[in-house]
Amino acid sequence: MDSVNYLAALEAVLFASGDPVPVSKLCEIFQVTELELMQWLDRLEIALEDRGVCLLRADGAVQMAADRKYNVYIEGLTDTLRPARLSAPTLETLAIIAYRQPVTRPEIEEIRGVKVEKALNTLLAYDLITEVGRRETTGRPILYGTTEEFLRFFGIKDLSELPELPQ
Repeated sequence: MDSVNYLAALEAVLFASGDPVPVSKLCEIFQVTELELMQWLDRLEIALEDRGVCLLRADGAVQMAADRKYNVYIEGLTDTLRPARLSAPTLETLAIIAYRQPVTRPEIEEIRGVKVEKALNTLLAYDLITEVGRRETTGRPILYGTTEEFLRFFGIKDLSELPELPQ
């Protein structure tokens, strides 16, 4: 990339995608090694520090996203795109899945003490959770786990950034 600013080109590709782009695809696009690309991403991350966007890296992919410290301003826009808020019961269900995954519907219902089918359907529709398999027990219940969209929705890189649960 002789006369092209590679950081600007990388930023343009990530911005245009909107979705996470696998690191392998970025290496292919720019014809660089993974090590070189990681150095570019580190530089781009630094360049974006005082801006309204940031890089999210998860599961071998990279995405540009709005910096979560500006969510209070972004909320006005998201109301027109899709409901920005999840109900308290849906959030409780999501929290159980996030902290206990993989987890089955009966396990979630045992913790919450109520049926959670509607909450699960909402979370599946928002792509915040997904079916990750089946428990090898009677009836082979579906196991649920969080998705990449869950990480983006909450502005975290991985599950280790979830807050500690109170004892």
